[in-house]
Amino acid sequence: MQKFITSKALNAMEKQFRVHLINSLGGFKSVSLVGTADENGNSNLDIFSSFFHVGANPPLVGLIFRPSPPERDTLRNMIETGFYTINHINETIYEQAHQTSARYEKGISEFEITGLTTEYKNDFFAPFVAESKVQLGIEFKEKLEISINNTTLIIGEIVQIYVPENCMYDDGFIDLEKANTITCSGLDSYHKTIQLDRLSYAKPDKPLTSLLQN
Repeated sequence: MQKFITSKALNAMEKQFRVHLINSLGGFKSVSLVGTADENGNSNLDIFSSFFHVGANPPLVGLIFRPSPPERDTLRNMIETGFYTINHINETIYEQAHQTSARYEKGISEFEITGLTTEYKNDFFAPFVAESKVQLGIEFKEKLEISINNTTLIIGEIVQIYVPENCMYDDGFIDLEKANTITCSGLDSYHKTIQLDRLSYAKPDKPLTSLLQN
């Protein structure tokens, strides 16, 4: 039996109940740590479940920021310096990653609070998370204001990629399970994944085949 919920019922719900409900409806999502530094080199780290693919050529990704205030150190650092990192979360650091969602005072580094390690490499301005196995260096490209709910869309270009060599296939596919990348649902539920299959490119006159390596 399915539960039927109308928009009127949604609007009448207690705020946190509605937030958990709506955030769960999108299904499983990517969850990542975004690393930034201000112009003085002070590091900042925050967890995001709104990271998504925008395009492959150029390689663009998007992040959604909720309404401010409170002022977002991550957003300010991105725009002022032009650089940030996206770091996949694995099952060894998900609790520390979740803790970065707490609202710390300005000037307090979530790296230090959670015990995660800043990693600077190849002259990239923003810090990577050393404990992350899949790391992306991003250059800020565009800020778009979404008026319907006062959120902000940030679009960036991937300019550096770090992945374990044994997780990249000959055709470019990244095996995220082998990299121990986890996913999330809602605001606070973290999950490991099990691959069902990897299928061939769909064409009208050709049957699907499995691409899984034996």
